[in-house]
Amino acid sequence: MPSASAWLLAVGPAALIGVGVIPARKAGAAPARLARLAGLATACTLGLALAAGGALIGHGPLATFTLGVHGLGLSLYYDALTAVMFALVAFVGTIVVAYSRNYLDGDPGQARFVQWLCLTLAAVLMLVLSGNLLHFAIAWIATSLGLHQLLLFYPERPGARLAARKKFIVSRIGDACLIAAAVLVYQVFGSADFPTIFAAAGEMRIAGSYPAALHGIAVLLAVSALLKSAQFPFHFWLPEVMETPTPVSALLHAGIINAGGFLIVRLDSVIVLSTPALDLLALIGGFTALFGSVVMLTQTSVKVSLAWSTVAQMGFMLLECGLGAFSAAVLHIVAHALYKAHAFLSSGSVIDLARASWVPTPGRTPHPWRIGVAVTGAVTLTAAVAALFGTSLLASPGMFVLGAVLMMGLSHLLAASIEARPTVFVIARGVVLAAVVAVAYFGLQAGAARLLAGALVPDQQRHGPLDLAIAGLVILSFGAVTILQSALPYRAATPRWRALYVHLFNGFYLNALADRLVLRSFPSGPPGAGVEGRA
Repeated sequence: MPSASAWLLAVGPAALIGVGVIPARKAGAAPARLARLAGLATACTLGLALAAGGALIGHGPLATFTLGVHGLGLSLYYDALTAVMFALVAFVGTIVVAYSRNYLDGDPGQARFVQWLCLTLAAVLMLVLSGNLLHFAIAWIATSLGLHQLLLFYPERPGARLAARKKFIVSRIGDACLIAAAVLVYQVFGSADFPTIFAAAGEMRIAGSYPAALHGIAVLLAVSALLKSAQFPFHFWLPEVMETPTPVSALLHAGIINAGGFLIVRLDSVIVLSTPALDLLALIGGFTALFGSVVMLTQTSVKVSLAWSTVAQMGFMLLECGLGAFSAAVLHIVAHALYKAHAFLSSGSVIDLARASWVPTPGRTPHPWRIGVAVTGAVTLTAAVAALFGTSLLASPGMFVLGAVLMMGLSHLLAASIEARPTVFVIARGVVLAAVVAVAYFGLQAGAARLLAGALVPDQQRHGPLDLAIAGLVILSFGAVTILQSALPYRAATPRWRALYVHLFNGFYLNALADRLVLRSFPSGPPGAGVEGRA
């Protein structure tokens, strides 16, 4: 596929924009027809993404010319990372648009919803395809503004207005950081084109010499990504955007929330030049992953629990970036997007399945040493399988940490294998199953690294004391949480556990504090209230 043909990739987003800008009166007169047009546009975009991905095989990155002046403007950049993300967003968008046809059938605002959904999806696609930092920033802001309208689909709901208000404020701070970083990038590199930035940053990395402004650029990019991905302490808006239709939740949690991680992996050649930026991503991401995971365990609402899960998963993904495992972060984005889209769109049936399959748990308390042995065995198995793939905690801390946490999820299975009267067969079956999971995990990681080898900076072997301390602390913390998770339910009647449960359920009241600050600063309504609810 010649570079000039890369402009054809913009046909998909353009078709979605075409559906989104149909006059409101005409769109409202035939909402069912509009929904079919939206479905056709997303299906065509998905077909284009798959065809372009196949055409990329055997070719290097493709970059179009820039529609602008002095290295500033609109351009497309298509490489293996773009191909993966473009296909992912197109696939999720196709499913969400198709789901929304039946979900909102007969709703008086169906046409307005479909149009804003198409415009938001088009903005996400243009973000992925962008080849210039100015283009990227425009799509970044457009994505946020489109989401703002979807969050306010039911503007009469106070909860929807408050959540959108908090999201708007956090997003504008993130936008300011990205714009400031873009200005510094232009001053340092003399261009905003990604190929120029990548080449110059690569030369700086090889030479080991770069201007001090690079640290400012990388930190600003990291802060912008942390804000976009709802990381602590600015996570408070994400668990509260539940007043919007379910298709919006699916698109938000499976697509838009990944924009922060995509920013980091897209500009990884710049990020790796700054140790402070990497440390910031690792520290905040690791803490958010732990915090979100623990709070998630206490939630009684399926959608709110999934939202806290997203907060934690984005923390894991940015932790991987901070530890230099960029290919692992991309694989995490893909896996999380597919899982979370399915989880939200099937959340209603999940409740029915849970009720139908519930059985009372045994009354006896399990021996704490058994779950402790299982956790230790899971981490040991992770290290053994990692060694078979030629990696380790020192070689790739980000990949190893996530693998260890994943294997800890099987600790209850391993612990059950040694309960009561264990047999060799039962124990062997549990260990073999865990080993298969570990092999699948590291195999997928190796495949992702190979697929994205030309599009990302090679995984950084970060051996600094802080990096190893963060990795070790994450493993120990999740090991402790796994052990407590199995023991505390049997102590639910104790006053201390009840108090801790209440505090965790409320996220240690950070949401309440954010509500007070936002309502005090914007008592009359959210910023941009004049455009709420318009088509």
